[in-house]
Amino acid sequence: MKIDTSKFSKILDNSKQYKHTQHEPDSSKEVQVNSDDKTMPFSDQIGNYQRNKGIPSQSYDKSKVYIVGTGIAGMSAAYYLIRDGRIPGENITFLDQLGVDGGSLDGTGNAEDGFIIRGGREMDMTYENLWDMFQDIPALELPKPFSVLDEYRLVNDNDPNYSKARLIHKQGQISDFSKFGLEKKDQLAIVKLLLKKKEELDDLSIKDYFSESFLNSNFWIFWRTMFAFENWHSLLECKLYMHRFLHAIDGMKDFSCLVFPKYNQYDTYVTPLRKFLQSKGVKIELNTIVRDLDIHIDTEGKVVEGIFAERKGKELKIAVGKDDYVIVTTGSMTEDTSYGNNEKVPEFAFDNSRSGQSAGWQLWKNLAAKSEVFGKPEKFCSTIEKSSWESATLTCKPSAFVDKVKELCVNDPYSGRTATGGIITITDSNWLMSFTCNRQPHFLNQPEDVLVLWVYSLFMNKEGNYIKKTMPQCTGNEILAELCYHLGIVDQLDNVVKNTIVHTSFMPYITSMFMPRARGDRPRVVPEGCTNLGLVGQFVETNNDIVFTMESSVRTARIAVYELLNLNKQVPDINPLQYDIRQLLKAAQSLNDYQPITGEWILRKFLKGTYFEHILVDNEDDSKEHESFISEQVDRFIDWIKELRK
Repeated sequence: MKIDTSKFSKILDNSKQYKHTQHEPDSSKEVQVNSDDKTMPFSDQIGNYQRNKGIPSQSYDKSKVYIVGTGIAGMSAAYYLIRDGRIPGENITFLDQLGVDGGSLDGTGNAEDGFIIRGGREMDMTYENLWDMFQDIPALELPKPFSVLDEYRLVNDNDPNYSKARLIHKQGQISDFSKFGLEKKDQLAIVKLLLKKKEELDDLSIKDYFSESFLNSNFWIFWRTMFAFENWHSLLECKLYMHRFLHAIDGMKDFSCLVFPKYNQYDTYVTPLRKFLQSKGVKIELNTIVRDLDIHIDTEGKVVEGIFAERKGKELKIAVGKDDYVIVTTGSMTEDTSYGNNEKVPEFAFDNSRSGQSAGWQLWKNLAAKSEVFGKPEKFCSTIEKSSWESATLTCKPSAFVDKVKELCVNDPYSGRTATGGIITITDSNWLMSFTCNRQPHFLNQPEDVLVLWVYSLFMNKEGNYIKKTMPQCTGNEILAELCYHLGIVDQLDNVVKNTIVHTSFMPYITSMFMPRARGDRPRVVPEGCTNLGLVGQFVETNNDIVFTMESSVRTARIAVYELLNLNKQVPDINPLQYDIRQLLKAAQSLNDYQPITGEWILRKFLKGTYFEHILVDNEDDSKEHESFISEQVDRFIDWIKELRK
């Protein structure tokens, strides 16, 4: 509907900002100086002031919107189209090639046949766009007026997450995970990387920059297994992750920095969001493959005029009018997943010569063939050996394996509270195997005597320690054998196999968004010249956010909506904690394992007794400072400052 703003016409008609809003401000370039031109919040100025309702510049009552893909990015786009764009829900239609909604946020099964989850997402309290949306989505289990965010807070505020067995080795023994073990040169390398401009890092890999001592440190084990980074992945993406999670670095050793949902990601996020959208009239057309877009390109711009699709073997073309919009999820990190079970290995017949030919990737390739503004999908889908790994979901009845897992859990896994608190990584595993037991039950229909665990291996193409095969060559039972060997219970394997259902998932593109890239390889959310087309998901360019998170998907959706509809509303940049002196000092201390950092004692002396003395974390060496000529001079300087204060 058209919003009546006539009472504000004297202001809006003379405004330099109205209808000229910068929808995606960039904190890495903005000089934060107040002036008469600065009317909107600074780029990363997070808060309720950003919760204003944007005023559409026209009515969209007759506009139709087609969203390709029902993943979290597509669903978020529908939400923001309705909430901020005031587009009627019945005008929005999803087109998805799968027979179920949710995209990569999956979770299905039962106790008799086994549950399956291809992967999961670690969640952070600073996901401003995700929580902006889910604070308005009705709760899954609580009554009205509670939201998904309310449920999330209820669980995590009262059941803190942490791990007591982040690293294990030597057949199930907990190893010391209290220190990062970084050499001074490697700490300095991290600092230098944070200082580098993004433009300096095109097409560089992590191993191009960091030393062997860094790559062999505990820090890198924590980091790579938590985020699924390989040494050949993008150095730029690694840098962006370090900025994004600077505030959480000290909690990565025991996962105390994370918050997890009560249930799996499908039940937690997809189900309530889908119900909300459907209650607004949104239509979801499954089993519909979008092959290409009919785009008219001339000097005036790029306009989508039609959608070429296939449904039940029949080709169809959907006309797109001049007042209609199309939002496309480009690429897919879970496309072409192949599955196995206790007795069967995943059958993956693709190689690099045939990679990226499935519908999700082919659609992006077809767009890229029309114009360079649509990016270079081949940079991400052409090296399967570098972008793939395999996961396994274990549906477990009581067994020797469950008994061993109990020993490694913070609480009894049957209690409904935090269990392992995140992945447990086996450091002497050739596969670098990790497994996790999240809060149970992990599924709404899960019986009380069943546990659901998730396993993945970062080095799956190496020969196992016990089973002399690569992980993709193994059946589910053989993966169980390898896991039981590393837990010191291989002599009880028959008992474990009898009581464990295994479903494996081989995903050829699961870390494809981490592949080294350069400027222009990923398209912008609204590519240059496009008037009615937005691109969302993990393979589009944002200013400072990272990939492989739900937050980044929601961010791209929100940018697409605000930009296409030209709302007088901004999508705030990532949380500004990277600029917070407290977080910078905490990170420096943490990276040095809380041994005194250079100049720390000077800073402590200067801040002692002041309002700011709390910004340094206490450490055991505070009392071991040695006086020197320099410290004497500093003391004199401090005395002089004190005199000035009088």
